[in-house]
Amino acid sequence: MAKVLIVGAGGVGQVVTHKCAQVPEVFSDIVLASRTLAKCERIAAQLDRPIAVAQVDADDRAAMTALLERERPDLVINVALPYQDLPIMDACLAAGVHYLDTANYEPPEEAKFEYSWQWAYQDRFRDRGLIALLGSGFDPGVTNVYTAYIRKHLLDEIHELDIIDCNAGDHGQPFATNFNPEINIREVTAEGRYWREGAWLSTPPLSHRRRFDFPEGIGTRQIYLMYHEELESLVKHFPEIRRARFWMTFSDNYLKHLEVLRNVGMTRIDPVMYEGREIIPLKFLKALLPDPASLGPLTKGRTCIGCLARGLKDGAERVVYLYNICDHEACYREVQSQAISYTTGVPAMIGAKQILTGTWRGPGVFNLEQFDPDPFMADLNRHGLPWTIQDVAQGLD
Repeated sequence: MAKVLIVGAGGVGQVVTHKCAQVPEVFSDIVLASRTLAKCERIAAQLDRPIAVAQVDADDRAAMTALLERERPDLVINVALPYQDLPIMDACLAAGVHYLDTANYEPPEEAKFEYSWQWAYQDRFRDRGLIALLGSGFDPGVTNVYTAYIRKHLLDEIHELDIIDCNAGDHGQPFATNFNPEINIREVTAEGRYWREGAWLSTPPLSHRRRFDFPEGIGTRQIYLMYHEELESLVKHFPEIRRARFWMTFSDNYLKHLEVLRNVGMTRIDPVMYEGREIIPLKFLKALLPDPASLGPLTKGRTCIGCLARGLKDGAERVVYLYNICDHEACYREVQSQAISYTTGVPAMIGAKQILTGTWRGPGVFNLEQFDPDPFMADLNRHGLPWTIQDVAQGLD
């Protein structure tokens, strides 16, 4: 039994809180903290067991440290903004608390995925006897565990890895993002990047696309090559991988709106002067767009996220597809959030469970693929994200 402090009360924070509350034998005490106390109170009111709430600015290292020293949790689950990863890690070190997040650090002034900032904390966490688990969402997170599971059970060598993320849902809004608009748009408008034969290759944003036939009736969709952070850790920890790519689906409507917004400068992250004060256009746009948390009761359809891997098994070529399908409406019935938040929040709880039960242990900074995938995979089936394995005829060209 352990005490956990969850930082962030958006859509993902809501799911994490619900899922932790469902496992009282592990999460005996829960504290939910956010800059906006009312959001924490709203989530707490949805639960059938009491939790504590707190107000904190996660950018403020001193305030975060003081909160941790007051509450003395065993683990912090960070589902705040990626900009806040380092201040929260610093606070955990100061207070002697284990750390987990779902997305790697990004500097506010540059849309850039890179683990170097957080990997640099390795010695400090190891010397304090603490664990920092990075990227325990779905992608990154489950996709890392899928890759480790494929390597342990299905392929003796992985030569090609394609991570494919499809949201086949519809919220009926003219333009909205399914998670934080600022982070979503920074991610989508960044340069594409993939790994091939020991080097990173770059592509213009969303310039490479393929058709992919998704299983269980979702059908054929257009997928677009992007860069995603789990590629960096996976090619580091599985150096046999010759090519690694990340793909995501987008509707034509989403892409058209995004094109117009980019053309008029609304996706810029550098400050501009407006009526005598500096504003960042993307932050202003975020204020105008629907709150992703409001999309839960509106969204219908399913997501499909998985890993397509080609390699060798017993000396012969084999291609396997390991995936999850998640239903938006079923997620809303369970935790009052849509599937994008659900597929991130459930793995955050599962990663926390591995740490708090001692299943995954050892001081330092880790990505999920560095641990035994089997207990995490069992918990995916147990806690709402069941997975399927298919042998397929060929990989993605």
